[in-house]
Amino acid sequence: MKEKLNSKERNWILYDVGNSAFTLMIATIMPIYFNYLATNAGLSSVDYLAYWGYAASITTLIVAVIGPVFGTLADTKGFKKPIFMVSVLVGAIGCISMGAARQWQLFLVIFIIAKTGYAASLIFYDSMLSDITSKERMDQVSSYGFAWGYVGSCVPFIVCLGIVLGAERIGLSMEQAMSVSFAIIAVWWFVMTIPLLKSYRQIYYVERQKYALKDSLKRLKQTFLSVRREKKIFLFLLAFFFYIDGVYTIIDMATAYGSALGLDSTGLLLAFLVTQFVAFPFAILFGWLAKHYKAEKLIMICIAAYFGIAVFAMFLVTQWQFWVLAVLVGMFQGGIQALSRSYFARIIPSNQSGEYFGLLDICGKGASFMGTTVVSFISQVTGEIHLGVGMIAVLFVVGFSLFRIAVRCSGSGREGME
Repeated sequence: MKEKLNSKERNWILYDVGNSAFTLMIATIMPIYFNYLATNAGLSSVDYLAYWGYAASITTLIVAVIGPVFGTLADTKGFKKPIFMVSVLVGAIGCISMGAARQWQLFLVIFIIAKTGYAASLIFYDSMLSDITSKERMDQVSSYGFAWGYVGSCVPFIVCLGIVLGAERIGLSMEQAMSVSFAIIAVWWFVMTIPLLKSYRQIYYVERQKYALKDSLKRLKQTFLSVRREKKIFLFLLAFFFYIDGVYTIIDMATAYGSALGLDSTGLLLAFLVTQFVAFPFAILFGWLAKHYKAEKLIMICIAAYFGIAVFAMFLVTQWQFWVLAVLVGMFQGGIQALSRSYFARIIPSNQSGEYFGLLDICGKGASFMGTTVVSFISQVTGEIHLGVGMIAVLFVVGFSLFRIAVRCSGSGREGME
C-alpha cells in the first residue's frame, strides 16, 4: 500500500487541523471564560458546571435531530460540499460572535449555535472519507487526520493563550482578549477549510431527484429499517452510543470540572496543551497498529483504557492528578476516534455515507447529551461533583460489552496479524 498521502487526503486532513482549534478552545479557554462570566453574575461552581453541561447537551440534541436529515440530503449529487460549507460558516461566524457576549446567558446561546455548526460540519466531513481515499487506507488517513488536528490546533491555541494570559500587560481587558482569541480561532478554522473546498469532489452519491428533501427523508426511513436488519452495523452503533458518549463527555467537561474543583486555570490550559502533543504520536501509532492488528481489538483496548481514566477522574483532587489525566486522555483519544470513524466507513455503503454518518452522529455527539446531562444532574442533586463524573465509567462498561457482542455476532472486519 502506498504510504505517501495524496493531495486530496492532505486537504481533507487540513480540515481536522482547522476545526480542532475550535475543539481545543471549547475544551479549555471557553469554559474558563464562561466561569468568569458566571462568577461575575453570582453563579455557584455547581450551577456553573451544570449550565455548561446543559448547553453542551442542547447542542448535541439539536445535531442528533438534524444530522441524519442533512446527512441524507448531502448524499444527493452535488449537495455535500455546499451543505458542509454552510455548516462551517455557521460555526465560524458563531465563534467570532461569542466575543461580543458579556452576559453568561447570551454567551451560552451563541455557543450553542456555533457548536451546532461545528458538529454538523463533522458529519459531512467524516462522510467524505470514502470519497478521498480507499478502504485499505482509511485507518491510516483517519488517524493522520486526528493526529495533525491535535498538533496543528496548538498553533492558534498558543497564540490565544498568550493573549489571554498576558491581557493586562498588553493593555487588554479579559473580554477584549477573549474577543481577539475567538476571532483568531474562527479565521484559522475557515482558512484551513479552503483547500478541501477547492479540491473535494463527491464520488459516491445518489442521483438528484425533483424533490430532493422529500426523497432524502424517504431514504432516511429506508436506512433506519435496513440498519435494524444489518446486525453488524446496528450493534456497532449501539456500542458506539455508549463508549463514545463517555469520550465526548470527558472532552466537553474536563476543564469545567477542573475549574469547579478550584484548580489553577493556567495549569488546566497547559495540561490540555500537553494532551494535544501526546495525542499526536499516539494517534499515528494507532493508525500504524491498525495495519498489523484488527481494528476491533484496538478499539476495545481504547475503551478499557478510558474506563480506567473515568475511574481515576472520580478521585481527582489536585493539580498534578489533572496533568496525569491529561496525558492519559492524550494517549487514547485519537485512537478511539480515528479507528471508530474508519471502521464504520468500511462497513457502510459508500454512496450512503452521509446518511449513515448522520446516524453515527446520533449515537456519538448526539449521545453525549446523555453523558453531560447525567454529570450535570447528579452533580446538582447530590452537590458532589465527583459522583457526577463517576457515572461516566458506567458508559464505558456498557460500550465495551456491546462492542464485544457486535464483533462476535458479525465476524466483521478485515483479518489482522495476531
